Amino acid sequence: MSSSPSTTAPQHSPTSLKALREQPRAVWAVAFACVISFMGIGLVDPILPVIKDELGATPGQVSLLFTSYLVVTAVAMLFVGAVSSRIGAKKTLVAGLAVIVVFSALAGAAGGVDAIVGFRAGWGLGNALFIATSLAVIVASATGGFAGAIILYEAALGLGIAVGPLVGGLLGGVSWRGPFFGVAVLMTLALALTLLLVPSAPKPARPTPVLASLKALRHRSLLTMGLAALAYNWGFFTLLGYAPYPMELGVHELGLVFFAWGLLVAAFSVWVAPRLQARFGTAPTMYAVFAALAVLLGVIAAGIHHPAVVIAATIASGAFIGVNNTLMTQAVMLVSPVERPVASSSYGFLRFVGGGLAPFVAGQLTAASGGFALAFWVGAGSLVVAIAVLATGHRMLTRAEASAPAARGDVPEAALAVPEPAGEGLDPDRLAQEAPTAHR
Repeated sequence: MSSSPSTTAPQHSPTSLKALREQPRAVWAVAFACVISFMGIGLVDPILPVIKDELGATPGQVSLLFTSYLVVTAVAMLFVGAVSSRIGAKKTLVAGLAVIVVFSALAGAAGGVDAIVGFRAGWGLGNALFIATSLAVIVASATGGFAGAIILYEAALGLGIAVGPLVGGLLGGVSWRGPFFGVAVLMTLALALTLLLVPSAPKPARPTPVLASLKALRHRSLLTMGLAALAYNWGFFTLLGYAPYPMELGVHELGLVFFAWGLLVAAFSVWVAPRLQARFGTAPTMYAVFAALAVLLGVIAAGIHHPAVVIAATIASGAFIGVNNTLMTQAVMLVSPVERPVASSSYGFLRFVGGGLAPFVAGQLTAASGGFALAFWVGAGSLVVAIAVLATGHRMLTRAEASAPAARGDVPEAALAVPEPAGEGLDPDRLAQEAPTAHR
């Protein structure tokens, strides 16, 4: 990356970070629910070896806890926009949280690994209903403009990813069932806060067509970012699903390792990503992040028999994952020519497909090769693919970044909160012409 400031990068002022404070109660209620929801991603990491040993499963079978959860999340994402536009955002959030409560409790009560995998699939359905809608609600309701809303959302994601392994380690030290029951209790609290604090927003003038999210992938801009996210998440979830095994740690120690990793995810997504973006631009920063993660996965593969190497590389990866999570979410919203809830669902479909298939394929590679190294080499290769895919949309992304005041927080949140008719979308060029230029 060049050391000279980019002329096209959005300049993130302190007001973007100030958006983490002074938010409406509804935003904090949804953000809290986001933290608990994202805990479900890393929650099972510390207990993967325990489940494998106590239930007599192979690493490949245990990896299906990720695959069933994420693949169902991915497919359901395609239809969340249609559901939300018909029953309203609040009811969609509530339905998603209720489904998570039920299936996380059922997973805790399961008697075998196959049952857990099945209940994680149901959990994934609730996850899709909640995640796709929560991003749209936060963007619409948060003060500080679009950039501030994305930073707040990614802060919740990072905190959830950080706390998930810690909770999983603490409760998993008592029983592998503990983390699942713990999420059920916390999600019940999130459900109550959502019911009490989140107002019912008006529905769009026209319901979103059922296939709108799938059809949106015909747009090159959205498809490009979605495919880059698929390749990135392939590497990400290879790391998340298989790094615990070669570390050879107990459940509490694994929880602490992934807690440290998650803290870096949270800190770099909130404080470092905006500064790197402002200095170098979105695309150049993402290229560097993808390359760094590819190197770290290669280090893990090369040092697979040295637990200290695997631990150090895994923790370090949190910094780059945090930066990329924030920039990729902003990028897909910037370039998308369709309304944000539809874009979120389309993008979520592709990224969760990558995240879901990676642990399954890694399990097959591990069984075939007799070790974990090959899975990490493939994960490193997927990040090289992500660089190549993103490069095909480089000009498109830099143009959208330069022309969209919404990325800099110049658009009043009221303008972002108005639901658009399905199919019209938020075009960056139109926003640049129509949005007011004065700061609030």
